[in-house]
Amino acid sequence: MKLIAVTDDSHSVEELASIIIQIKDVVDYVHIRERTKTCSEIISLLNLLKEGNVMMEKIVLNDRLDVALLMNIANVQLPGHSLPSKDVKEKFPTIQVGRSVHSIEEAKQAEREKADYVLYGHCYETNCKKGKAPNGINNLIEMKKELQIPVYAIGGITPDLVKEIRQAKADGIAVMSGIFSSSDPLASAIQFYERCLEQQ
Repeated sequence: MKLIAVTDDSHSVEELASIIIQIKDVVDYVHIRERTKTCSEIISLLNLLKEGNVMMEKIVLNDRLDVALLMNIANVQLPGHSLPSKDVKEKFPTIQVGRSVHSIEEAKQAEREKADYVLYGHCYETNCKKGKAPNGINNLIEMKKELQIPVYAIGGITPDLVKEIRQAKADGIAVMSGIFSSSDPLASAIQFYERCLEQQ
């Protein structure tokens, strides 16, 4: 399974760059989800990552197609309220488009609209979604049966839950607080990475 590290919008540009540079070799992708940062701050972050030898192929920008095009980033993640993935794919066919979904119906719609993959959640209880019941693992199991495109799980995932997600046939996991809120982000990322490599 693949491992996606999702930023938590709680660090400065410099702090965030430092963490990403530390974990760059043990994650498959870094999803930049910094909703309160300006375009110029995101660009500054990307430039720091380039200086730190982070491969730009590993970067996914959340809802910032404009910055992706300007900085030659090939991956974008579109929330449900964002641009239609079909329109993005038609105009920019080389961009890999992920869609955030919360139900099987939304996932099917994303596939029809030419999304390259879906990010499904939240699977488990998480502080990021306080007061909201998790969507659960059963939907993930059904989603994998119904869809042809990859499905990644997000939300409340701990290393101990990776096995259950693997058994649901998910293509990978996306982890936010488990890495970016950790006192030792690299050690935490390695722990998730090792669980993703396990076969059972």
